[in-house]
This record gives sequence, structure tokens and C-alpha cells, in this order.
Amino acid sequence: MILTILLAGLIVIGTSAPAFGAQLATTINPNNAESPFKMSYLKTVFIEYPNGGVLFDALSTSQWTVSGTADSTNPGVQELMDDLNSGIQSDGSQARISDLNVIYEFQLKGRSIQTSIDYRVVLEGTITDYIITEDSQKKLVDLGWRGLTTTSPITIDGIEMNIPLGVLETEEPILYNTFVGTEAESVLNRELINADFILEQPLTNWHFLFDPTGINADANTFGLDSSIAGFVVSSWTMGESSIREGRQVERIYEAEVMADETYSIRSVQSTDTANLSSIGFGALDILDGVEIIGVTPTPPDDYMTTSTGGFPIMIIYGMAGLAAVGGIGFFIVSSRSMKNQAQGQQGIDPNNLVGYQTSASSGGYQTNRGEAHLKDDTDYAQTRSVYEDTQKESLPQDTVPQETTPEQTMPSSGEDAACGCAASVEIGTECDCEMHGSCLCDATCQCNADICKEQVREMS
Repeated sequence: MILTILLAGLIVIGTSAPAFGAQLATTINPNNAESPFKMSYLKTVFIEYPNGGVLFDALSTSQWTVSGTADSTNPGVQELMDDLNSGIQSDGSQARISDLNVIYEFQLKGRSIQTSIDYRVVLEGTITDYIITEDSQKKLVDLGWRGLTTTSPITIDGIEMNIPLGVLETEEPILYNTFVGTEAESVLNRELINADFILEQPLTNWHFLFDPTGINADANTFGLDSSIAGFVVSSWTMGESSIREGRQVERIYEAEVMADETYSIRSVQSTDTANLSSIGFGALDILDGVEIIGVTPTPPDDYMTTSTGGFPIMIIYGMAGLAAVGGIGFFIVSSRSMKNQAQGQQGIDPNNLVGYQTSASSGGYQTNRGEAHLKDDTDYAQTRSVYEDTQKESLPQDTVPQETTPEQTMPSSGEDAACGCAASVEIGTECDCEMHGSCLCDATCQCNADICKEQVREMS
């Protein structure tokens, strides 16, 4: 059942395209005064009308898209940039946004039982003033600006960017009037441009890796970007839900509206994710409550960590070495065991066996038949199965099989021919006389062959 659940989860994850609430992607270059960044904000609102009603009539077949772009010359973009810089400053960071472009897209798609509205706003801009101080060895870079958030309404080209309910006022007046003044209004008034969680998640909980490609002697043969030539690249990644990073879940807000029918509204915003890189090797630190990194061109000589930044790689090498030593020891012990094994004959020593002939000559024809027995049956007496006596004791007295002693069939040396026939009878084989058509046995012959019986009668 567990495997079935895991497989179903993999299928669902692999066939769905998750929409994250806020997505940050940036690469800081401490050697430059400014660096680019990109922040995306995504949210989906579902409006359900299972019993039909006015909203079903208005939305079930409706479909529209509002999209556009604007740069820093737009008054709405300038207002947004000022609000973001004000939020950065209140977070204790000295960095600021010097340029900003906004890409927005709002899409409504009506269906028979529900309508979905997808909100997407992308900020592409330039961050500057992130260098706190620098010297010949390292530079301190401010990373406290990453929680780009504003709670104010932002209107660009007459379209409300930050408050999801605003776009409905111009595009779907019936829907807007149905929700205003109800519990659904509080669900739709939650701002879209919000990346607080990216700032609240400490960088020590992010996954850390550094790429030393830039310092390789032949790196330029692979088309390496000139901006990282001679440097390593440090990367921090956020978005995993685990024990160390904490459990991250979708932010879902729901409400019901009683109008001509009962309508349900649900706002879904997935967990945030971020990829933050810096040219050079970055070591985390905190300055006046703000997270910073100390950047050097190359990592320290004694620095060796895993992707989580805290588990020494020497331990991994040590564990691998112990495994190798254990494997070598195993092969040595196995080799010695094989060499110490007894060589030659295994089982009963042939010196303890004696052979008995069970056939005799018949004219000019001799067969070689015989049996081998132990010279001494003491070992058998000591090791015979205890079940033999048990079976005898369990049988009634009159049914206990009696041990019989085979009749002595080995006559004197003068009766070798008769002995050969008798021995053949005992072991269930035909007398050789039958094969040759004549019998040389005397009257004591007990062979079952017809020719022997006839010979016995004649001699009698």
C-alpha cells in the first residue's frame, strides 16, 4: 500500500505543473555595482457554483486574458519601485532597486462547475548598493533585500496589479459586486506581490553549493562566461519541504458567499522558491540583524562541506575508506579459508573399505561384480538414527519386524561355482549360465535359471 501511495504521488507530481507563490532568481556579481534579478508572483482563484445561479450564467462560458508590460517610465511602475525600496529599507537592508520592468497576465476561464482566474506578475529589474564594504581579500554583500513585498494597490495601465479583486471590478462587474462586502472580499484582497517567506527563511536553511568551474585552467575552452572567469560560483536554493527546512504547504484561503445561490471561492498560492547565486565563494554571516555573505574569489584551502554546508566531506571520505578496508579484509579471510580447506579425498577413507566379489567365472567368461563394506561398523553403531528404535517401540509386539540373519551362501572353496550362482540369486541377477547355455554348477546350485535347475535334477 505504501508503494502504491508513493507511486501515485510521483505520477501526480510528474504530470502536474506546480505554480509557486513567489519565485526569485538572481546572480549577484560583487565586482559590479549592480546585478539583475527576476521575481515572479503567481496565484490562482477558483469560483465554484455547483447549484448554478447568476454567476454560472455569467462565467460558465466566459474567457478572457489581460496582459501587458511596462517599464520604469510608467508612473505605476515607479510607484511600485518606491514601495519595494521602502520595504527593503524597513527590512534593514541598504540595497535598492534602480530599474524595474513589469510583465503581467491575468486569465479567466469559465467552466460548467467552476471558473478559474490565474494571476501572474513578473518583476525584472536591477538591484544596486548591495556592497556593504570591501577590502583586498573579501567583500561583504547584503542579501536582506530578497523579500520584495508591497501591501499597497498598484495600478498600471488602468489594471490593478497587487489586489486580485481589483481586476474583477473592470473585467467582471457582476462577480465584483457579488463579492464586495462579503467574506470573499477578504480572500481576494490578499496582496499578490508578497515574498515575505523568502526573507523569513534563513539562508542557513537553504541548500548551498559552489561551482569551481571558473578557476579551472581550461575553463575557457567550454565557453565560460567572462564574468566568472577566475572565480567560483556560490549558489543557495530554497523551496524544499523537509525536517531541516520546515514543512512548506500551499497557502489556501476559502470562503462561501450567500447570494441567489451558494458560491464558494478558494484562493491558492503555492510555496515560495528561490535561487540565489553569487560570483565568488560566499560565507554566510549576520550584520545588524541582516543576512550577508563574505565573498572571496576562491574558497578557503581548508573548506570542505556538502550541499547543506555543515557536514564535513572528510567524514564521507572516511566512511568510504572504512568500507574499502572492510572489503579487503573480507577477501583476505575468504582466501585463507579456501587455502585451509582439506585437499584430496573427501568422505570415507578407502583404506577403511573392503570389497566382496559377487560373481564368479562361467567358462571363459568372467564378470566383475562386487560390493564394498566398512571394515568396522563401530561408527555406524554410534551414529545410527535413533528413529529406528523409536519406530520399533511404537509398533505392536507382534508386528515388530524381526531381524533375520541371511543364510550363509558362501560354501567352501570346493563349491565356487555353486556359490557364484547363489550369490547371483541373492543380488537379484540372472546366472551367467543362462547366457552361455550351459551350467557347470553342482547339485547345491540354487540358481533360478532353467538350465541350472535342469542340471540339478540330472545330478540328483
